[in-house]
Amino acid sequence: MHIHEYQAKSLFRQFNIQTPEAILINSTKEASKACTELGGEIWVVKAQVHAGGRGKGGGVILCRGVEEVENACNKLLGSNLITPQTDAKGLPISQLLIEGGQNIERELYLGLLVDRQTQKITVLASTEGGMDIEKVAAETPDKIIKFGVDPLGNLTTEDCLSIAEKLNLEGDLAKQFSNALIGLYVIFTTKDVSLIEINPLITTAENKLLALDGKIDFDDNALYRHEDIIKLRDISQEDEKENEASEHQLNYISLDGTIGCMVNGAGLAMATMDLIEHHGGSPANFLDVGGGTTAERVAKAFELIQTEANVKGILVNIFGGIVRCDLIAKGILQAIEKVGLNLPIVVRLEGTNAPAGLKLLDEATFDIHTEADLTQAAIKIVELSKGVST
Repeated sequence: MHIHEYQAKSLFRQFNIQTPEAILINSTKEASKACTELGGEIWVVKAQVHAGGRGKGGGVILCRGVEEVENACNKLLGSNLITPQTDAKGLPISQLLIEGGQNIERELYLGLLVDRQTQKITVLASTEGGMDIEKVAAETPDKIIKFGVDPLGNLTTEDCLSIAEKLNLEGDLAKQFSNALIGLYVIFTTKDVSLIEINPLITTAENKLLALDGKIDFDDNALYRHEDIIKLRDISQEDEKENEASEHQLNYISLDGTIGCMVNGAGLAMATMDLIEHHGGSPANFLDVGGGTTAERVAKAFELIQTEANVKGILVNIFGGIVRCDLIAKGILQAIEKVGLNLPIVVRLEGTNAPAGLKLLDEATFDIHTEADLTQAAIKIVELSKGVST
């Protein structure tokens, strides 16, 4: 689960991580008052959306004077922000963070993530803050500082000061850095975070170390332990179909291809998508119906696929282990009866009750193509989808 910048910064402050003074607003009417309360003559207006690259998309605007702030608010509020990390539609802007301008001297990067290769919590730091960290890692990997922490151990003040030294931070700035990093580590380990980062982490002319931005991603599987975090969820920033799918215990991700996929098991789903690509098609979604599915859940999955405007064909690939293939077949037929069938569909069933499931489909009055071989099923749906116009 993602949260907004202003929510991340609120959490930062609870753990002694300094942030600039800022005020959240919901309308342009609040802008002038916010500027007065913050003081100064320069402010930054920042769109609150669940995507990086806001500056590149025009979602971070430096303003000199209240009039410029109000113009920026009018421009952003109610619009959709398109960034390198969103789709062509972008994400809706309903809230803005107005922040006082800072006398920036240096921009650093600081983050933590789980490194599955080393099986450690890894601190990433760099002197190249404010840039895409992926680009820095690819082009100048020597500027990325990595420090692994054993998940059964702890991050010490000495560790933090050692990293600060590598970032050329001394004296009080080094102490502030140590406090910030320990704060991030505590948030990471106590709130079941999968990624946390500050980019940029700035030093100012006033000798302060401030989190100018904040990003936190939480492990969805651990949210049941954190009611306070669940309350931070903003569904307006999430895909409607993915939300609807999650309510029916379906793992669904919209893509931009033309062939809808319904598969049980994440690994099999990925393999199915790769096979479609290999034979000249493109998947319109990732959809894992899970191992303990029901006919009703399959029917809902089928409905979701059919509502994608770009879909030209549907491939169902089920390997029956826990899930029974005859239940899948019943779910498909239920969905067709409810929403109709306007697209070619190829179904491949294998495993538990596969013959019974295939028999149900073959005896139905609907035009359903069945295949026992996955490769042939992929080839067939790619071929059939080419004859469909959208």
